[in-house]
Amino acid sequence: MILAAVGAYLLGSIPFGLLVGKAKGIDIRTQGSGNIGATNVGRLLGMRYFWLTFGLDFAKGFAPVLLTSLAGAHWGTSNWPPLIAASGAILGHVFPVYLKFKGGKGVATTFGAALGIWPVSTFGVAVACIVFILVFLVSRIISLSSLAGAVVFPLAVLFAGRYAPHAWYWLPPQPWMELWPLLAASAAFSLLIIIKHRSNISRLLAGTEKKLVGPAPKPTEKATAADQPPNQR
Repeated sequence: MILAAVGAYLLGSIPFGLLVGKAKGIDIRTQGSGNIGATNVGRLLGMRYFWLTFGLDFAKGFAPVLLTSLAGAHWGTSNWPPLIAASGAILGHVFPVYLKFKGGKGVATTFGAALGIWPVSTFGVAVACIVFILVFLVSRIISLSSLAGAVVFPLAVLFAGRYAPHAWYWLPPQPWMELWPLLAASAAFSLLIIIKHRSNISRLLAGTEKKLVGPAPKPTEKATAADQPPNQR
């Protein structure tokens, strides 16, 4: 469990959004929202880089949980190591040691980590993803979609663990003693996402939150006076 926690945290701390931005010649911490997550990358560099960053952040949550689950199945350990690995990866993304503990908001990494905990959490991720997509198609606002998915996720985990039909995922309803750690972790992960989005919530309430409508012009590290419109010089 110690190896799972430390390894997942160090992997989760890798700032893929920052690295993608650096590869394109910009520091995303100084532009846009200043966040190192996929949304800011997408606004600055375009949708292909949004999906690239999202996929990498998703993978750094999914990989340690999957590896820990496989190791646990091989050695016959409890279900705690995958949960600890998931927590480590998410905390690594939100509080990365490589960036003085100033990281992203954890949506993609949380989805990846939760997807690795089969099968109850996987159902919760599926429902949260559907809600995310539906809200995004209507609003075109990533933060609102993320918040909606975060709210639904623990509720979907509860439904899957206790009330979903047996045939949906080939398991009987989970005993409360086995289900409560996953429920607690799911609620904690969702709460962390909501807390990290508190500035977005303020902008949503004020009606000033930006929409993600397509590729943005490629930014530069420092715009010169000659590059600016006449009314901004």
